[in-house]
Amino acid sequence: MAQTRKMDCQVEIKSQANKFYDAFRTKLQLMPKISNQIIKDVKLVQGDWESLGAVRQWSFVAGGKSETVKEIMENADDKNKTIFFRFEEGDVMNSYKSFKSILNVTPMGEGSLVKWTMEYEKLNESVPDPVMYAHFYTIWTNVVDAYLLNA
Repeated sequence: MAQTRKMDCQVEIKSQANKFYDAFRTKLQLMPKISNQIIKDVKLVQGDWESLGAVRQWSFVAGGKSETVKEIMENADDKNKTIFFRFEEGDVMNSYKSFKSILNVTPMGEGSLVKWTMEYEKLNESVPDPVMYAHFYTIWTNVVDAYLLNA
């Protein structure tokens, strides 16, 4: 019987929690400009950029290869700076029956702690854990942090 698994990655950043969270909550359409090394494109498929249930099509580079994914913003808790994303279609779904990402940003000293939690169910036991995506989230977090510090 398949089971949902979790994997976390945490990154300490220098940006303020509110600024970093806002970049992911209200400015996703700017990610190809902010993070052009890894985010190649993002298109709004349904809804608007900030609404729950909004559907976006992403083109990105993870593990040295180009991938696409259709993502839905399922929920957002602005008070606790947490966003819940669900992946519906795309390359990641070739290996996983289900895949969700949760972004949480916590103030820490003069900066913040960014935590990405991946909840996933493998299609079969030969599928590797999503270490490649944890690495992608770490890089993306650092790139956005550097952009915000220079903005």
